[in-house]
Formats: sequence, structure tokens, C-alpha cells
Amino acid sequence: MKRTFLFLPLALAPALLVPLRAIGQVNPEAAPASQQAPSLRYEGYAGFAYTSLNQVNLSRYGLYGGKLTVMRDWGKYFGLMGSVDYYRNPISSRLPSNPGDPSVYSFLVGPEVHASITEKLRGEFFGELGGEHTGGEGITPSISFAGGFGGGITYWLANRVAIRIDGDRLAGSFSLDNNTPELANSTHRTWNPRATIGVVYRF
Repeated sequence: MKRTFLFLPLALAPALLVPLRAIGQVNPEAAPASQQAPSLRYEGYAGFAYTSLNQVNLSRYGLYGGKLTVMRDWGKYFGLMGSVDYYRNPISSRLPSNPGDPSVYSFLVGPEVHASITEKLRGEFFGELGGEHTGGEGITPSISFAGGFGGGITYWLANRVAIRIDGDRLAGSFSLDNNTPELANSTHRTWNPRATIGVVYRF
């Protein structure tokens, strides 16, 4: 009997040590929070842009400029974007100039739907509402309510950097050049196709 009580503590020691060893183990797959990848919910996009000039009568070619966009990602497929762009009459002695000295800028916001096509390729579709201004032409109004839709393709070069090509059609409502106050400067709807190529940075 004494021998039984003598060996009992020796038999219980491994049973007590096993839980302590299990508690001390760390899952190698679970990285500390400080080492996890940051959540990237925003994208900035800057690019070279082109637009036609359908609201200016007798225009012979479009305008060149730039576009800036910021998008807030709200999940795997949805985002909210805001953009501004500016276009100016190109300088060229080989081409006849557009009437006057036209320039266009717009400021727009709207939803975006995006989805991955491959590991590095993503497609986007977006709607947009805001305002559009045409300068250097004397047409009215100065700023028209504007809206449209478009889409694009993004190719990721790295986790944060990508190249994007997109295009849209933006509708506005401006007067004709030959309108007069007697005609109340009546407006007509215009649709301007636009295209942009640029760089995306995710942060």
C-alpha cells in the first residue's frame, strides 16, 4: 500500500504537465495583430484623359486633360467614388482650332461595382452624378447638372499599385451657340464620351 502512494505522485506528474505544455504552445499560423496585412479600403486614381466636345458647335476635335478619382471600398464588390477632371483645348498649328477657347471640367460622385476577373485583373462598372462646366464659349448655363455611366479594367502590378483604363459617357445640358435671350437660351442635352488611362494606388 505504501508503494502505491509512493508511485501515485509520479503517475500524476505527466498528466499535470501536459495541459501546461499545451497552454504554452502558439499556433504558428496565427500571426500577431501587429504583423497582419493592413486593411486597404481606399484607392486613388490619376490619369491622362480625353473628351469629345459635343456641347460646342463647329468643334472639330476633342480636348485633352486629366482625371483624379478617390474610391472608398465597402466590401468585395461595392464602392463609392468621387472624381474631378479638367480638359483644355490642345495647342497645335497643324489642326484647325475649335471655336473660341473651350475648356471643360466636371465633379462627380457615384457608386461603383467591381469584381476580380483573374488574380491580377479586375473589372469595374460605375454610375455618376454631379456638375459639368464649359468655359471659353459663352454658352449657358455656366454649370450644368450632369450624369452618366462607364466602366473600366484594372491590372494590379503589385498589392498597392495598378494600371487602369476606363471610359464613360457624360450627359449635360447646354445652350446652342446661336441662342439668344429672346429664345431664353434654350438648352439641349449632350453626351460626351470620355476615356482615361492612369495609375491606381491603394491605401
